[in-house]
Amino acid sequence: MSQNYTDSNSLPMSTELYKDVPPKKYVDSSSNGSHQLDKLEQKTEIQPFLGNEPPKLSVAEAIAQMLENLGVGYAFGVAGGAMASVWNALSNSNIEVLNFRHEAGAAFAASEAYFASDRPTVVFTTAGPGITNALTGLFAARGEGAKVILLSACTSAPQRGRWAIQETSSYTLPSGGIFTQGALFNYAITIESAAQLPQIFRKIALGLAQPGGFVVHLSIPTAVQTSLVDGVSLPQLDVPSFHKTSQREAIAKSVELLSAGKFAIWVGFGARHAAQEIRQFAEKTGAAVMCSPRAKGIFPEDHPQFIGVTGLGGHASVITYMEEQPPLRTLVLGTRLGEPTSFWSKTMVPTGGFVHVDIDPEVPGVAYSDAETFPVQSDIKAYMQELLQQWPDTPPLCRDICLPHPEYPAIAPLADVDYPVRPEVLMAAIQKIIVEGSDAVVMAECGNSFTWSTHFLRFVQTNRYRVSTGVGAMGHTATGVLGAAQARNGKAVAIVGDGAMLMNNEISTAVKYNIPAVWIILNDARYNMCHQGMKMLGLKGADAEMPETNFAMIARGMGAEAVGVVRESDLEAALEQAISANGPFLVDVVIDAEKTAPSGGRNKSLAAQGVKSNQVNGSVKPASFPSV
Repeated sequence: MSQNYTDSNSLPMSTELYKDVPPKKYVDSSSNGSHQLDKLEQKTEIQPFLGNEPPKLSVAEAIAQMLENLGVGYAFGVAGGAMASVWNALSNSNIEVLNFRHEAGAAFAASEAYFASDRPTVVFTTAGPGITNALTGLFAARGEGAKVILLSACTSAPQRGRWAIQETSSYTLPSGGIFTQGALFNYAITIESAAQLPQIFRKIALGLAQPGGFVVHLSIPTAVQTSLVDGVSLPQLDVPSFHKTSQREAIAKSVELLSAGKFAIWVGFGARHAAQEIRQFAEKTGAAVMCSPRAKGIFPEDHPQFIGVTGLGGHASVITYMEEQPPLRTLVLGTRLGEPTSFWSKTMVPTGGFVHVDIDPEVPGVAYSDAETFPVQSDIKAYMQELLQQWPDTPPLCRDICLPHPEYPAIAPLADVDYPVRPEVLMAAIQKIIVEGSDAVVMAECGNSFTWSTHFLRFVQTNRYRVSTGVGAMGHTATGVLGAAQARNGKAVAIVGDGAMLMNNEISTAVKYNIPAVWIILNDARYNMCHQGMKMLGLKGADAEMPETNFAMIARGMGAEAVGVVRESDLEAALEQAISANGPFLVDVVIDAEKTAPSGGRNKSLAAQGVKSNQVNGSVKPASFPSV
């Protein structure tokens, strides 16, 4: 454990915890969520106590108060009888509780609320299926690097192994991985006694203070939730956050390697807090800059040194640069260089290899294990600040080279019948009305929504674009958009395929809390990445079609505003209506299903590698989709 933190003394809980809280907003359900009422939350009156003995806290109440002290502002979940006491404690705390319709959606929303606010969030579930339903969203949170705490109920010790309702124990669920730390949870424990709370919350506080993600599971047996915290001193959680900085020797070596010749910069999502330093360093050195799909906007996409997005939905201009103006080395900042980012293309490996900086020491050298790699473990912002200080005051290495840039083909004029909507026309309208005309966060669902959005949309600000490239779960954006909008107290827009929207959406939840989420549906009555992918592979017989769905009608039936768009001429007006709405809004766009999603960057990468694992009519084809 690093020594760069302060260990706080244990202090008893203060009676300040019982002071009045500000009023919360509730939705009058009789008006379909359109009318908000300010009400004082009705609380059970705290009875006066004699002497110096403070009021007794239950374990559930103590957990809620400790979560507040950790900075948690939002809890997303689905209630259930086994965790009634935890639910009640959260609902009577200063944490804002949002009751969702499905645990996976709650977990996705919690993850996106973290990225929108930089504050840890909570997911709460009941026992049994409540936990298992949430696992996909929590798996995504771990992969994305979020800080999320799962509170779940489990079966009390005397009832385990006796076929309790929704029994949650080692008799019914594997304890390894769900109730212990590992690939899914950074820290996990079952709370069997109030005496465990001080140690548990010290560990959580330390984990949250570290750079990078931290996903926790606290499993609380039903009987333990109501037990009293008696004679237990709970810690004051004032652990300061800290940044892990690289050794001066690592900075000096970085300077030596990068100054030996022309280099490029490959920006990843882990560098999102270092946007200013990266731009300053790029302009000082003249280096070409590319980014992963998740890192769009960290370096402005209209900057003359920006050469494009790599990987899935990326730009052929990156491969053109690597082929025609190859750098000696590449400085990699905060990306794992996994398949969605690199396709593991050998074209992306410069002759001198990588200087790879990441907070996780296990990341550098994994994606390209045979490439020369100088690994640096550091917070990206801290590293870039040190690098700027030590970089020699010399002329730029490569500013005189004319760099390639992403190309966006001109859109042909409208035909006599502008139906159905061409996806590239939809993206142009989103760029104009949403990206350039508002400050909304834009989120793209996995599938073709991801590739269309990543390829065509352009961002000049960080923290404006969100995609998930690790797990890539359908429904992540369709539900995560609520967490983003709620945490930033402003608009968040989800670009979603019809398949994902049918799988999992939280329109009803958005209506309940009047969350200003916007869904833009690419409605083509297909799982179109699968349909187009199978066609590309020359495989026949697989069915990826679905019945046509009127999502605008569904949304209105749940109480949201919605509009259907079937003509290109109606696009901008519909998007303007959505972005100006006060509450949830859905735009159902019927798109041309035959338009192939952009894959020029990937195809050029495959051709550069000479991939021949599957040939159709003599042309090079990938072996699968969307991978190589």
